[in-house]
Amino acid sequence: MSAKHTFFEELNLENIGGVAYKNLSLKKKIIAYFANTGNATIADLSRELNSSAPKVTHLLNDLIHDGMVQDYGKIDSTGGRRPNLYGLAPDSGFFIGVEVKRNHVNLGLLDFKKNLVKLAERVPYKLQNTKASLDELCKTILSFVDELPVSKDKILGCGVNLSGRINYATGYSYSFFYFDEEPLSKIIESRIGIRTFLENDSRAMAYGEFSNGVVNEEKNVLFINLDHGIGLGILINGQLYYGKSGFAGEFGHIPFFNNELICHCGKKGCLETEASGQALVRKFREALDEGSSTVLTRKHKRSEDVQLEDIIQAAINDDVLAIELIAEIGEQLGRGIALLINLYNPELVILGGTLSTTGDYIRLPIKSAINKYSLSLVNNDTQLKISKLGEKAGMIGACLLVRNKLLTML
Repeated sequence: MSAKHTFFEELNLENIGGVAYKNLSLKKKIIAYFANTGNATIADLSRELNSSAPKVTHLLNDLIHDGMVQDYGKIDSTGGRRPNLYGLAPDSGFFIGVEVKRNHVNLGLLDFKKNLVKLAERVPYKLQNTKASLDELCKTILSFVDELPVSKDKILGCGVNLSGRINYATGYSYSFFYFDEEPLSKIIESRIGIRTFLENDSRAMAYGEFSNGVVNEEKNVLFINLDHGIGLGILINGQLYYGKSGFAGEFGHIPFFNNELICHCGKKGCLETEASGQALVRKFREALDEGSSTVLTRKHKRSEDVQLEDIIQAAINDDVLAIELIAEIGEQLGRGIALLINLYNPELVILGGTLSTTGDYIRLPIKSAINKYSLSLVNNDTQLKISKLGEKAGMIGACLLVRNKLLTML
């Protein structure tokens, strides 16, 4: 490999081998150590990498030259020469996270130190399983890139979150935009000119909370994504659990009810049919048609015009009908979550997604149902918390997952 290649260029080289392969692998381990552990001395890195001090020094000098690493000067020492402290440069590299919702997109730019550099929330967008909708998504991402305060060559990767069945390893989406033999990740990558990875939205949200949100020392965590549908992100021993084909976490499609309601998956009786955001909208509209009173009749003359966001806002403003139906949804969700607690015995269950913004209106009935339906010896050690990152969870998770993938792709 020619010495003129920067770290960024080396990451994208094919057929790399020999000494160049080993050096790049060590550089990625150094970057990963700084990103996950913090600043370090040459002696610290030598021990971590099981490599000589001269070798580590050489690699650090390359990374400093490429703008990835910074020398932070001498540190205090109990005796002898004071060693220098090294760490990531603040503008060493950046990652884009794209959280695709049903009616909007959240986009963010994160640096290697998990600092949010730029955020664009609730950008209008209509998610539909059409080529036009995919075109619009790519245009939205490109518009965000054009407005960034950093050069495009410093953006190391882009993570895109979608609901449904995503194979993160291959980049295929089987629920949205499955039009081509080519993986969706590669299609988006070719459109935006940035290395792109695909992830399920609930898993990305779970990882965002685990890495930068409400999770402290817990290693076994369930993240429940309460939106129009119901998603589940599973963390076991601090690692995302994907299952054999990458589709683990289809919590919303447990056949929980003996009803005739057809879920969007095509089957009847799924948990989503009675305990999701779309179920809440259906129940609310039915109540309006039956003559129930609500503040939303001032805003919407027709029941079919009422949307999930309207109901949530009504509950926050103490609308009785909205609060009662959310409690009903919460009771059903709690039964489902009790099943998960009995199976996984987690340290923490996090409620995220749109419905979680109603706070105790959804949390308390869920908690009550958990106590009622799960085994007390199992749930005694399980905490129940609301997401700390909210709408930012998936976007931050997408960025951090891309960072991890790029640093482990050798």
